[in-house]
Amino acid sequence: MNNNQTQHYDDNNIFAKILRKEIPCIKVFEDDLTLAFMDIMPQGDGHTLVIPKFPAIDLFELPESLTGDYLSTIQLVAGAVKRGMQADGIKVFQFNGAAAGQTVFHLHFHILPITSNKTQAHANVTANSNDLEKFAEKIRAEL
Repeated sequence: MNNNQTQHYDDNNIFAKILRKEIPCIKVFEDDLTLAFMDIMPQGDGHTLVIPKFPAIDLFELPESLTGDYLSTIQLVAGAVKRGMQADGIKVFQFNGAAAGQTVFHLHFHILPITSNKTQAHANVTANSNDLEKFAEKIRAEL
């Protein structure tokens, strides 16, 4: 099902470029279907993104046959983020369409560890890559 009849996938979006290795990322996890990496404009320490390795603008373009595998990876990475960041809880969220707040039109889930509600607004500050690497190490150790 596709609710984006007038919108076409842009092969030059930042996540497509990351998948083609044109832009670096701090990888947390990768398999045949997905890539998980640190958000460079995090809402909090350990903010991780999970994207599919195929072109899909939003949740409605995710093939039903892959939904279970994709969700399993999100669950796996979310557990590692929670343990690695010693979080009290985890927010998992995803936006569909500009009206809902989506800014990168490649399907992605955000995984945000929550400890004492310590978060900052999204996309305000680019994080230090050394800090992101430290967080990624903690998360990778839990996978």
